[in-house]
Amino acid sequence: MSKKFTPTPHDSVFKQFLSEKETAQDFFDIWLPDEIKALCDLDSLKVESSSFIDSDMKNYQSDILYSVSTKKGSGYIYVLIEAQSSPDKLIAWRLMRYSMAAMQKHLDVGHKELPLVFPILFYSGEQTPHPYSTHWFDCFRDRKLAENIYTNPFKLADVTTLDDGEIMKHKRMALLTLIQKHIRRRDMTELMNEIVTLLSYNYYTDNQVITLFNYLIQEGNAQKPMEFITEIAKQSEKHEGALMTIAQALRQEGKIEGIQEGIQIGEQNGMQKGEKQASMKIARQMLESGMDRQSVMKFTGLNDDEMSNLFKD
Repeated sequence: MSKKFTPTPHDSVFKQFLSEKETAQDFFDIWLPDEIKALCDLDSLKVESSSFIDSDMKNYQSDILYSVSTKKGSGYIYVLIEAQSSPDKLIAWRLMRYSMAAMQKHLDVGHKELPLVFPILFYSGEQTPHPYSTHWFDCFRDRKLAENIYTNPFKLADVTTLDDGEIMKHKRMALLTLIQKHIRRRDMTELMNEIVTLLSYNYYTDNQVITLFNYLIQEGNAQKPMEFITEIAKQSEKHEGALMTIAQALRQEGKIEGIQEGIQIGEQNGMQKGEKQASMKIARQMLESGMDRQSVMKFTGLNDDEMSNLFKD
């Protein structure tokens, strides 16, 4: 049996004391920077429930989180105290992680903006002074690179603003980028020439092509997807087999829908068995070409049991 984590007596007595509002007020009056303290109404201090902290971390933390009203309104600042009776080289990261967990919980209850979370480390270990940095950038091997990444806006790859001609130069990313840029905006048949050109470069596997065209069928707005894919297949020698498999599936799906409608009104009885056999044949072809099971079931209408029997003699 694994040993369950138990807070040290140092942590327990600290939490007992600091859970009292008046004690917490004195603590923050001593340790909060003046510019933060000037914003806070310490009379409004409130200990937040443990559910406010990340549930995956609560067994390993000896911290207390307080909400406090400010001149900018409630929910603007939280103050967090972490008690530590032994040094931890990554304590700055732990404080950052606790702060982010508190921010997420703040959003989870319906707020639309991130709050400020001000963490304080209360250290009472044998080793003195506290030996490690409380700046989380010092937790990285390359502090300068970390500062560059995390103090600047994150990189945005906004494909909606790219010119199609520029996208065509993106090598193995071009087809995915082009289709995702236009998937909600245009009839994909308008991009027939560009798609055929990109497929001719032999950048893509059959599995990638099948996955991408399944996505196009499900999310795109091509008026006649079967004819569209069939035409591309005719002009794409390398991927003709994979694309024709999808076209056959679409054709078969249309037949099955027609049969199902006919059965509902009492017509076309007796055709189901033959169509089911055709569906199973196409399903085998689709699986062998790399299409995933769920997509095959969608296009052919086969159920789990029928799919399991596809390759049985």
